[in-house]
Amino acid sequence: MTVINRLKARIRDVQDFPKPGILFRDLTPVLEDPALFADLVEAMVGPWRDSGVTRIAAVESRGFLFGAPMALALRCGISLIRKAGKLPHKTIARSYALEYGEGVLEMHANTVGPNDKVVIVDDLLATGGTAAASAHLIHDCGAKVLGSAFAVELAALEGRKKLEGRVEALLRY
Repeated sequence: MTVINRLKARIRDVQDFPKPGILFRDLTPVLEDPALFADLVEAMVGPWRDSGVTRIAAVESRGFLFGAPMALALRCGISLIRKAGKLPHKTIARSYALEYGEGVLEMHANTVGPNDKVVIVDDLLATGGTAAASAHLIHDCGAKVLGSAFAVELAALEGRKKLEGRVEALLRY
């Protein structure tokens, strides 16, 4: 069975979470299966092996779970993109639209620089607002965004249209 079929079989659909009318794609069962988790990370790494990536930008919080092993496999650094007020050093910030309001993302001001080639990593691509805001933060530091990597994409929401560079999603709903 392919990693995509195994992934489909393990993702849990949760109706009306976090609010009524939302179908939440829960990747927790994937993380609980060590063989599937390892194969998923390897599949996410594959498209970037020869890209020259120097840094993974992992988006809070589930992006950390996929970004850290990807950075290890690619032998590159990892930079954290977090909600406002969570990082201890000097930060830069970017506001972005949420379906129910506005959010703010931050990253350390010196975590990437002009020589970096960055891949943004998160678990799921929905509307693309978080990944697009992350790309702006990376550009604000002078680095280049090679693209983005996701385990899952909700294709009907057309989030990839907001993103630059290569967009890789292993499973598209």
